[in-house]
Amino acid sequence: MTAELVRGQNHPLSQARLEIRISAGTPIVAVAALGDENGRIHGVEWVAHPGAPTQPGLEVPRQAAADHRLAVDLDAVPEAVHRVSVLLALPVGGTGPVRFGAVAAPFVAVTGLDGGEVASYTITGLEAESAVVALELYRRQGAWKVRAVGQGYAGGLAELLTDQQLPQAHQLAGSINDAVSQGLARSVQAPPPRTMDGDRSRQAAAPALGPDQGGTAPQPGPVPPVSPYGGQTPGGPGQPAPQQPSYPGSAPDPDAVTQPSAPTAGGPIDYSHPRRQNAAPPPPPPTAPPAAPGQPAQPVAGDATGWSMEERLYNQVWGMFEDLARTTAAYRSAVDFAESRMDKELEQVLSDPRSRIGGQGDAAREAARARHTQLVAQAREALDRDLAQLAAEADVVEPALPPAYARWDNPAWHAYRVPMEIPMALRLGDLHLPEADRIRIPMLVRLPLERGLWIDSGAAGSSDGSFTDSPTMSRLAMETAVAHAARLLAVYPAGEFTVHVIDPAGSGAQPLAPLVQTGVLAAPPVPGAAGVADVLGRLTQRVDLVQMAVRGGAADSLPPGFDTSQQLLIVNDFPHGFDDRAVNQLRYLADEGPAFGVHLMMVADREQSSGYGPLLDPLWRSLLRLTPVADDHLADPWVGHAWTYEPSLVPPGSQVLQQVLSQVATARTKFT
Repeated sequence: MTAELVRGQNHPLSQARLEIRISAGTPIVAVAALGDENGRIHGVEWVAHPGAPTQPGLEVPRQAAADHRLAVDLDAVPEAVHRVSVLLALPVGGTGPVRFGAVAAPFVAVTGLDGGEVASYTITGLEAESAVVALELYRRQGAWKVRAVGQGYAGGLAELLTDQQLPQAHQLAGSINDAVSQGLARSVQAPPPRTMDGDRSRQAAAPALGPDQGGTAPQPGPVPPVSPYGGQTPGGPGQPAPQQPSYPGSAPDPDAVTQPSAPTAGGPIDYSHPRRQNAAPPPPPPTAPPAAPGQPAQPVAGDATGWSMEERLYNQVWGMFEDLARTTAAYRSAVDFAESRMDKELEQVLSDPRSRIGGQGDAAREAARARHTQLVAQAREALDRDLAQLAAEADVVEPALPPAYARWDNPAWHAYRVPMEIPMALRLGDLHLPEADRIRIPMLVRLPLERGLWIDSGAAGSSDGSFTDSPTMSRLAMETAVAHAARLLAVYPAGEFTVHVIDPAGSGAQPLAPLVQTGVLAAPPVPGAAGVADVLGRLTQRVDLVQMAVRGGAADSLPPGFDTSQQLLIVNDFPHGFDDRAVNQLRYLADEGPAFGVHLMMVADREQSSGYGPLLDPLWRSLLRLTPVADDHLADPWVGHAWTYEPSLVPPGSQVLQQVLSQVATARTKFT
C-alpha cells in the first residue's frame, strides 16, 4: 500500500533501486544532492543536476520539464553519504511562473523499478518560494527511509544550496540555470492548457470539471508508465500554468475588446474574449458509433474538445504527441527495469561461489535471461498495440487538417484561398521517435509566434547517418526558410503579414526566387552592410513605437499610416554584413520583437559567429532551432525524449508554392 506522506512524516524503504517521479503543472528543474550525516553537501560533485546529470547512485533529467523521473541506487552511493535530497526549482529568466504559489502543487512519488508506488507527497503551502527541498532519503542505523520535507526558499536554488552548506552555492546555481536555459532552447513548447480536463474526449474516462466550472480542482498525481489508451488521462501534468487561450475560429462579437490593454506585472496580456473566461468549449459532435466492448475506439478526426473544428484538430494533434511520448516512456521504462532486474539476478548468481560452475548456475542464468525476454516482449506488445491505435488515428487526422496544419503535399493546398482570419497554429514540420518511425506527428506552434526561428545551416550529420556539406546545407536551410515564410504568408489574411529579407552577400538569390518573383516581399532582398543597418533600424524603431504605445495604454495613438501588420525578418548568412551595432539591434529584435509584432528567422551557422564568444549565446537560446535535414535535437516538455524533426518542404517538382504565393500577391493587391 502506498504511504501518502505529509510534511515531516517518514516511511521505511525496502528497496535500494528506486525511481522518484515528479509531476507539476509547469516545467520545473529537478536536482538531487548527496549529504553527509549532518545534511552537508561537501562540493559540486555531490550534486546531480541538468549540467551534470549523473553522480554515484543518482541520475536526473537534463532539462526542465513538467514530469520527471529520477533514478536512485542507494547501494551505489558512497559510504560517506547519509542523505539524498530531491530539490525542485522553477526556471529563471524565462516567461514562466516565478513562484510555486502560482502553479499547481508539485507531486512527488517514490516507486520501485516495477512502477509500484512506495510513498507519495503533495507539496502544499508554497507561496513566494521558487525552490523547494521536496523530500529526502536518509540512512538511519543501516536502513534507508524517506521523509517528506517541503522546505521552500524564495531566493531560489542559490539560497537553498547555501542553506545546505555548499561552499560554491551561487556558482553551482548559475551553472544549473545556464544548463536549463540551453535545454529550454531545444524544447518543443507545450500547447496552452485546454479549457476542460486535459484528458482527450475519445477515452473512456469522464472529463473532470475545473474550479471555474463548478467542480473541484483535480489533484496532482504520478504519471504511471501504462498505455495512454488504457484509461489513463495523459493531459494534465504536461500543461503549463493556466492561461486562457483565444479562439480565432469563433464568430466575432460586437462587444469584444479590439485593443490590447496595458500589460500587468503578473504576466502577458490576456487577449481572450471576456465572455468566455469561465466557459468550457463544447464537446465534439458524435461522429462515430461507440466501439464494441474490448475493442479500441475507432479514430475520428476532430474528436477532441474545442470551439471549432480547427481547435479540435489542434488539440487532437497535441494529444497524439503526448500519447506517443508517454507510451514510449512506458516502454523504455519497462525495458530498463527488465535489464536492471536481469543484471541483479545475474549478480546474485555470480556472488555465490557454488553457482558459478555446474548446471545450477547455468540454469539460473538462463532463467534470468528468459524473464528478461518475457518482460521485454510484454512491453513491446503493449507498445505495438498503442502504436497501431496512434497510426490509425494519424491516418484519419492527416487528410482532415486545414492548410495551416497540413503538409505541402496535402490536397487541402489545391483548394487554398487567402483566409479572412488568423489560424490558431502553424505547422513547421514533423516529429517522430525511433520506436515509432512510421508515425509522424505534426509540429504545430501557436500564432503569432512567441519566439524566433533559427534554421541551422551548419554542416552536420543527419539522423540517417548521412553527412551534408556546408554549401548544400546553406542552400537547404534557405529553402526551408522560404517554405516556412511562404506558409506564414499563406495563413495570414491579406495585408496582415509582411516579410523582409536581409541577404548581405546575395547567396540566397536562388532559394528566394519564389518570394521575389511572386512579389510577396515588402521589398527586394537587402544586400550589403548599409542595407542591413537600414532594415534593422526601421524594425527596431517600429518595436519601440508599439512598445511605448501598448505599455502606455494608447495603442490607438500610433502615427497615421503606421503598418500594423505582423513583420517577419529573414536574415541569411549571419554575421556577414553585421557590425556591433547591428548585432545589438538583432538581439533586441529577438528579445522584444515577438511581443510587439516583429519576428525573426535566422538562417545561420553558429560556428561562423564564434568570434563573438558568449555574447551571442542568449540570442541562440532565444530562438527555436530547426534543421533543414532530419535531426533528433528537439525534446518534448513532458518526459524529455529526443524527437527527430523533419522540416515541412515542398515536394520536388511541385508548383504548389508558386500557386499559393500568387494568390497571396493578388489578394494583397486588392487589399491595398
